[in-house]
Amino acid sequence: MKRPALGLQRVVFALVVAAFTNIYLTQPVLPVLRSEFGVTEAGASLTISMVILGIALSNLPFGRLADRYPIRPIIFAGGTAVIAGGLAAALTRDFTLLIAARFLQGLFMPALTTCLAAHLANSLPADRLNVVMGSYVSATVVGGLGGRLLGGLIHGRWNWRYAFVAASLLLLLAMIAAFIGLPEERPRPAGSSEEIGYLTLLSAWRRLGIYAVAFASFWVFSSTFNYMPFYLSGPPFHASTNLITLLYLSYLIGALIGPVAGKLADRIGNGAAMALGAATFGAALVASLVGTLLAVMASLAGICLGFFTTHASAAGALNGMTSASRGRANALYVLSYYVGGYAGITVSGYAYRYAGWPAVVLLGLLVLLVPICAGLAEMASRQRPGDRGGAA
Repeated sequence: MKRPALGLQRVVFALVVAAFTNIYLTQPVLPVLRSEFGVTEAGASLTISMVILGIALSNLPFGRLADRYPIRPIIFAGGTAVIAGGLAAALTRDFTLLIAARFLQGLFMPALTTCLAAHLANSLPADRLNVVMGSYVSATVVGGLGGRLLGGLIHGRWNWRYAFVAASLLLLLAMIAAFIGLPEERPRPAGSSEEIGYLTLLSAWRRLGIYAVAFASFWVFSSTFNYMPFYLSGPPFHASTNLITLLYLSYLIGALIGPVAGKLADRIGNGAAMALGAATFGAALVASLVGTLLAVMASLAGICLGFFTTHASAAGALNGMTSASRGRANALYVLSYYVGGYAGITVSGYAYRYAGWPAVVLLGLLVLLVPICAGLAEMASRQRPGDRGGAA
């Protein structure tokens, strides 16, 4: 029996929120982890970057699975592994084991994200694609915000470890709902004529431009939010963990901007929306250098506005130019996205260590030239008659 589309989307939304809640749990308490385990800023940041690395490494295999097999067993297996990693992180007192548990969570996260993105792209009509992909981005925003609030606020009353237990329980409930609510799907045969390989997907320069946007934009976004707690906990702010956590409420802008960005892209084009979003991102990043909390709050709002506009437009552009093997196409997008995040956190860690927050900002501005140029190139390609950029 076919289930109502609205009910299906609610199930998917809940699962994406629960998955992303697990990714960023430690971000607001990075200064706490630095003190508790006696590690550096870059060392504490491994509790985020190793999750991102795990996601990057496993995206392509899960993208292939999403194109071939039913989604419910994939969700069950992946969700179980993520929950196991979360409980291990809550219980361990060894920093190396904590990092290993976080890496395990990252390896199986694409079962709950990449596979579902492909499911949405394959289930919805083309004329609603930009708006729906914007809604999917909003789900990732709600989950990312929820994880940050959960990690910071729970630590304020008890201990950051309880946040992992709460996030695991939330994911268990969402996974059960998805296992019950998602319909059965027939696996595709291995030789399906609709399958397109990864190399073929990478052969179109327009698609490569979209992957570059994913890489660069998440490089800057992840490094910004990863080193912002260290910036705010020092002079002249001396902000508490609870205050730093509350500043993550700026993420709510991302939840609102996702569908709006989709509509904006429909009106002015995905390329123009990408370039505009990246330029807004850069301007807001510069504003963070003003040494007041009010300026930082305004900066974070602008950063979220610019990033999620760029991200939603890029996701819409990718699926709009891809008609087959969307699981693999989205896997390559998410791979680029998270490799960029891992690289951004790693490289910006060295920048922060040697020159502080201004070095992170300067590096971010240089990297943001990539989505600006890619957006302008996409605008130019859409103006050329008959140019479909090798869509497949």
